Amino acid sequence: MEFDLSKPQCYWFKKISEIPRGSRNEKAVSDFVVKFAEERNLKVKQDAAWNVIVDKPGSPGHEYDPVLILQAHMDMVCEKTSDSDHDFEKDPLDLYVEKGWLHARGTTLGGDDGNGVAYMLAVLDDDTLVHPPLECMFTTAEEIGLVGAQKLVPEDLHGDRLISLDGGGEHVTGLSSSGAATIHMSYEMKMEPASDPAYELYVYGLKGGHSAAMIDRERANALKLAARILEEAEGRGISLHLVSLDGGRKDNAITRESRILFTSSASYAELESSVKQSAAGIHEELQYSDEGFAAELKQKDPVSEQADGDSSAELLDFLYLIPDGFQHKSMAIPGLTLTSLNLGILYTDGNKAEMQILARSAIDSALDHMIGQVKKLSQYMGVQAQILGRYKGWNYKEDSDLRKKFAMVLEKHGEKLECHASHGGLECGIFSGMRPGIDIITFGPICLDVHSPEERLDLASFDRSYEMLREMITACAEQESN
Repeated sequence: MEFDLSKPQCYWFKKISEIPRGSRNEKAVSDFVVKFAEERNLKVKQDAAWNVIVDKPGSPGHEYDPVLILQAHMDMVCEKTSDSDHDFEKDPLDLYVEKGWLHARGTTLGGDDGNGVAYMLAVLDDDTLVHPPLECMFTTAEEIGLVGAQKLVPEDLHGDRLISLDGGGEHVTGLSSSGAATIHMSYEMKMEPASDPAYELYVYGLKGGHSAAMIDRERANALKLAARILEEAEGRGISLHLVSLDGGRKDNAITRESRILFTSSASYAELESSVKQSAAGIHEELQYSDEGFAAELKQKDPVSEQADGDSSAELLDFLYLIPDGFQHKSMAIPGLTLTSLNLGILYTDGNKAEMQILARSAIDSALDHMIGQVKKLSQYMGVQAQILGRYKGWNYKEDSDLRKKFAMVLEKHGEKLECHASHGGLECGIFSGMRPGIDIITFGPICLDVHSPEERLDLASFDRSYEMLREMITACAEQESN
């Protein structure tokens, strides 16, 4: 299977791959879509967040059909291998094909969600397609918290049917997604002169993973483990003072490594014995879920300052007690995680510790409860907590006309529709919140190892899925004409 640029979906994927489009850097690709629309005399709107909405009138005989919305996000996750010199701010992606799969050399491919963007451009450029009025929504900054979609307003949506092209699996569609809240916390340590030896606790070897898809797999959080090991050391009579903490930079990823620098009057041997004792218990707990866990104690150069006793105790207690990880599962949809929290960011800047949690739930009241827990604990521990952002979940809708159409199209191709519910956040939740009752499905080709340099797109699936999308769009028009 070749990456055939004579096929419209391949051509447009190649074109947008020439434009850097990491999150917060989408202006160039946004302007590209605007120019594309203007050259075809299509109505287009670009907002301050660089979201773009392109309207295409219905094909002859379907001008007055109900509007069908297509949607995809323009930004991509920018990750590369350690030996890559790719500059995501200015370099085009270096695409290549291997055994029927499309890759980008040394970097993420951006199929999430370049696939959907390419599909929409191809559909908008196709004057042979029978279709109802189309509203194509190109959103921004999805990968860092659905930021662009949250800047839209209800007046931007003119239809009650939406195909989100931020899906995958070819014959798979989503049923629901979680809402989420980003909770930022900060703590100011009171510093004092330090005279005791300095040590670093390094926790590593954990699998990590996406804080929605992997949160129910008992994968450990390195930040929580490091706090536990030091808390247990204090419980064994060892006195210590925090100096700095570091671990995690993305609240939607389970933290794989963490480092805590501290001082203690205890000997290295006494500290090492305590760390090993704690690590042995943790090893047993994680032997089937995170068997690579390791904890290492290192002697460090002397430091001039340390947090005083009260500050060290408060911050360590807070990290030890704060809720984290899988909380509850759905009793309605087998295998679906209903609520979770992930402490994904922790670092110190001078004497200030900055922390961030991403809490998820499809149910608003459950999300409120988790936020309340974090806020109350923060209040008791002298930690400042604020909500940086929140978005609604997409609730399951039992009766879906779009889902029926998708199943019908798949049957023609000898496939059966698979329905999955997600604990992750999708822009679908924002759209359903803005337009209650809207009928939504997710759709897309097979794309593996997204958000990593191993990301690859099945080109045969890419072609098949585009043809199925065209069939679904035509089915939406044909029903209205009967």
